[in-house]
Amino acid sequence: MISLRGKSLTAVCKDIADGYVAVNPIFLKPLDVETLKGLIQEIMKLQTAVRGEKFPYNDLTFIRYRNMKLQRLHNALMVIKNFAKERGLKQAII
Repeated sequence: MISLRGKSLTAVCKDIADGYVAVNPIFLKPLDVETLKGLIQEIMKLQTAVRGEKFPYNDLTFIRYRNMKLQRLHNALMVIKNFAKERGLKQAII
């Protein structure tokens, strides 16, 4: 089981979605290829789970919260993929 900063990758992805962890090149620098691959997979799983939840049509606060989660996850994916491209880690972004 791969862990990151003493947490599982699933917990780190939930923290990213909630805005507790900011994904940037400094955060990604000490990670190896396998950890990056695992992080990408967990982020994509969490995106699917958030999209699969029942849409809150009547509650604007929950709609905003859901969209912010999706936006943070998408931005984290883009940062990770660009980081991997710059480092020449093509096997991480497949």
